[in-house]
Formats: sequence, C-alpha cells, structure tokens
Amino acid sequence: MHSALNKNGDIVVPRESSLVWHDIPDEEFEKLDQSAKQSEVVLRKSKSYWQDAWSRFRKDPLAMAGLVVIVVITLAAIFGPIFSSYSYEDQNIANQNQSPSLEHWFGTDKFGRDIFVRTLYGARISLTIGFVAAGINLVIGVIYGGISGYFGGKIDMIMMRFVDILYGVPDLLYIILLMMFLGNTLESILIALSLTYWIGTARMVRSQVITLKFQEYTLAAKAIGSSNLRILFKHLIPNSMGPIIVTVTFLVPSAIFSEAFLSFLGIGIQVPMASWGTLVNDAIPSLFTQPYQMLFPAIAISITMFALNFIGDGLRDALDPRLKK
Repeated sequence: MHSALNKNGDIVVPRESSLVWHDIPDEEFEKLDQSAKQSEVVLRKSKSYWQDAWSRFRKDPLAMAGLVVIVVITLAAIFGPIFSSYSYEDQNIANQNQSPSLEHWFGTDKFGRDIFVRTLYGARISLTIGFVAAGINLVIGVIYGGISGYFGGKIDMIMMRFVDILYGVPDLLYIILLMMFLGNTLESILIALSLTYWIGTARMVRSQVITLKFQEYTLAAKAIGSSNLRILFKHLIPNSMGPIIVTVTFLVPSAIFSEAFLSFLGIGIQVPMASWGTLVNDAIPSLFTQPYQMLFPAIAISITMFALNFIGDGLRDALDPRLKK
C-alpha cells in the first residue's frame, strides 16, 4: 500500500492503509533464528572515559617510553643507595677525582664521594620536590580557580586581580627572598615553589569551571537542591580533570628545573645533601679537568625533563576528546 498526491498536492492514503499491525494475521510474520538475533549484538566492550584515555596513551610510544624512564629512575632512587656499599656523604680523600670505573661507575668528586650514589640520592631530592610541589599547587590551584570561576562577579574580580599582581612579579624573586628568610632546606624550597606555581593551574581551572557551570547537569543539580560546594567539587571539578592532570604533569619538570637552578646558584639544597643541581654546581671548578662530574647529573636532569614532557604530551592527546579517532 502506497500513498499518492492528488491534483492539489495533498497526500491521499488508500482505505487499506487503515489496517494496523494487530489486524495482520500471525502467518504474515516470520520468526528469526538465534543467529539472526545475534547479528545485531554489539561485540565491542564499552569503555569508560579513563579506560579509553589509557588505551590511547599506551599507543603513544614516546609517552610510554617516558613513563618507563620515570618509573626506572624512581625505583633506582629509592632502592639504589640502599644496596650500595657507599654513602652519599662518606668522604675518602684517597679516592678523590677518580675517573669512572667498575668500582665507581660515575667516578668520584673532590672529596672522594661516589658520584653514582650521590646522583641516585639527588634523584630522591629532585623528584620529591617535583612531585610534592606539583601536588601542593594542584590543591591550591583547583580550589582557588574553582571558587573564582563558579561564584564569579565581585569574588572572581578580586581573586583574579590578586593573581594578576602575583603574576606580574618574577617567580625567581619570590623564591630567592623566601630562601633568604627560611633558609636552604627542603621544606623552604617546597614553600617557595608553592607560592606562585599554582597561578597557571588556577587560571586554567577557572576557565574550565566558567565553561561547565551552565551545562545541563549543573542546572539539574541546582534544581534538586545541591549546595554550591557539592556542585563545584562533585560535578564541575571532576569533569575538568583531563586538562588539570595535563597542567600538573608539566608542573613537575618545571619544579625540578627550578630546584636545580636554585642549587646551581648556591641557594638550594646544601651539602652534604645532594640534588642534581648541587652536583652540577659542585662540578663547575673541575669542568675542564674532570668533566664527567658534571656530565652524569646533567644527563639525569635532561633525561627526566624529556621523559616528563613526553608524558605530558601523551596525556594531553589521550585526555582530549577532540583528538579521539
């Protein structure tokens, strides 16, 4: 039965079309067998957002290589000095300035200390500063930027003007002044790095929250009586975690490099403690006579920087839905 058009252009339906499906006899239907029913089944298992992101991250060879490198360096920093017969602070003048050998893989410094063990111990300090500083800045930046973006108005204006003031002064100036007052300790470096590093995270979170706070699920949460803090931390912040994780990932190498730079200037970690920056600083006087003393810590810094940046690039691509294939 087909419809047709009359001279006036109206649709004309034959009388027979008045039949509905229950007027058709059962003999007109054909039962499907089991194989035909299964032909429409979706065989691919569905993935959550994070499962899909991990699957895409694993396909990036540079990101996976960076992850493996960071894991290896972390394990070596934790367990390497434990199983070594040398300590990062033991001095032996009889072994001073020895070239790399089977006994001392990276050689020794001017005090006869094993550079390999000191490099592993320096990884503990540098990685601790990088990850802890990034974690502290994550908490401060998410809370500050989330509150500013969600409430908006005068609150947003006041909070962002304070951020602009901090952003207008070089980070290094804040850090050096704090180090002069608090001393050259691990805690003072973490406090100094946590003072301004959260600014970029706060700005990014603010922009994400402003974009998401007018979405349907936010309005629905308001309609059922959810509090502002619940909406912010239960709905808006979790839906912004992709860009947040990427931003924090890039904070880790930045914090490590800042600590190395401070130690290189002589205002960072002090002897006998060793970070990669202090090892490079100690090797300056013997740069042309014993270049290996600077070579190995510098290589460790470079490899870590490359690995963390590769991880950050991989996470950025994996967590961006627009790049999904």
